[in-house]
Amino acid sequence: MKVASVVEGDGEVAALPILLRRLGEWRTPESFVQPLPPIRVRRDRFLNRGEEFNRYLQLAAAKCEADGWILVVLDADDDCPAELGPDILRRARDCVPHRRISVVLANREFEAWFIAAAQSLHGQRGFNFDSMDGIDPETPRDAKGWMKARMAGGAYGTTTDQPAFSAKMDLQAAYDGSRSFRKLCSEWNRQVEMV
Repeated sequence: MKVASVVEGDGEVAALPILLRRLGEWRTPESFVQPLPPIRVRRDRFLNRGEEFNRYLQLAAAKCEADGWILVVLDADDDCPAELGPDILRRARDCVPHRRISVVLANREFEAWFIAAAQSLHGQRGFNFDSMDGIDPETPRDAKGWMKARMAGGAYGTTTDQPAFSAKMDLQAAYDGSRSFRKLCSEWNRQVEMV
């Protein structure tokens, strides 16, 4: 099964296929799933301009083919994933009713999944984890900044660090610590088990 993803950042373009391959090995090792190179969109334009929304989803539908799956992964930012996600899904189903589709909003940013698995990333690429200090991984408004503050030299690069951390993060820790990551896993299981 081919997975055509729609993402909003250059880092996710490189990181999401790595993460999806790892999810496959972890959740459904008996199934072959082929993550395609993601389609990068500008979140606000994608969500607020109907023609762009339709165009990108039609492109994803063509890429994943008839038996494939479209996966939209965006940052929730200040929006509530439980409210915005179903709205995007409804609109997407209207646009591509002939394809299976899922919408997952990382609460608040993709990096929240790294924060949930931060202990497993200690020592990777200069990342220094000392403790969670009682914070919920999905609470920091600037999850990228949280990661950057713990990097040697204060440098965090989405196009280099996101793929590397996606390859190394403890998936069970992310699952345990992040509700939006659990949503990604449940969508993965639901869609792959349909095949």
